[in-house]
Amino acid sequence: MKKQGLSPKERIKSSKHFELLYKAGKTVVSENLKIKAIFLAVKNTDEIGVKVAFTVSKKAGKAVWRNRVKRLLKEAYRLNKTILASLAEQKNFLLLVAFSTNNINQKKNKKIFLDEIMPNMIELMNKIRNSL
Repeated sequence: MKKQGLSPKERIKSSKHFELLYKAGKTVVSENLKIKAIFLAVKNTDEIGVKVAFTVSKKAGKAVWRNRVKRLLKEAYRLNKTILASLAEQKNFLLLVAFSTNNINQKKNKKIFLDEIMPNMIELMNKIRNSL
């Protein structure tokens, strides 16, 4: 696992992982309701670490805006991923996390920046860490 990057091995790609995550995962929401995360700790697997996905609903805005939000979510996670990665490696499990926007849309936020998303991402990651 790269310390700073976000490699393809760190992303949720299989439909089995998505199904498992959405069926059995727990949801946490940031305090100001901007971002939510669904997470699930899977024990007894070959893989150890954290796998993430980033989603933005089509209702949130146009494609260019949604892609920007996804890039910002990825960057906020990438810069702070040690919060979750160290815990998953210590306790020997695979952590699946899907981050998505909850209350952010193009009408309310014409322009959105990393400094608006970063505190919410850190808060969510700490909530996930504390609940494991």
